[in-house]
Amino acid sequence: MFPVLGTARIFLCRQPTDMRKSFDTLAALASNVFEENPLSGALFVFLNIPRNRVKILYFDRDGYCLWSKRLEKGTFALPTGDGPKQTIDRGQLSMLLEGVKVIKKSKRFSL
Repeated sequence: MFPVLGTARIFLCRQPTDMRKSFDTLAALASNVFEENPLSGALFVFLNIPRNRVKILYFDRDGYCLWSKRLEKGTFALPTGDGPKQTIDRGQLSMLLEGVKVIKKSKRFSL
């Protein structure tokens, strides 16, 4: 999927983002919302209000890369959490992009 995923940190913006934004504006959001350096190689994930579009911004050795996906049906399911920003791992990013909804599991006790 992403050639940079090895040890890259992944940040999810839980606030809806205007998908008309491009490289520089999303980099400014990464700096302001996450208080992270957008040139660090981290992935910054942004979703729109209906959550049917996602953009992922990251800096590769010589410039910004912008990956986007638009769903024809359904929505992207956010991982559990609250607040305007969240750190996620590769598995959570993969599940978000594949549309997997994570349901909190409850323990079952048997006697």
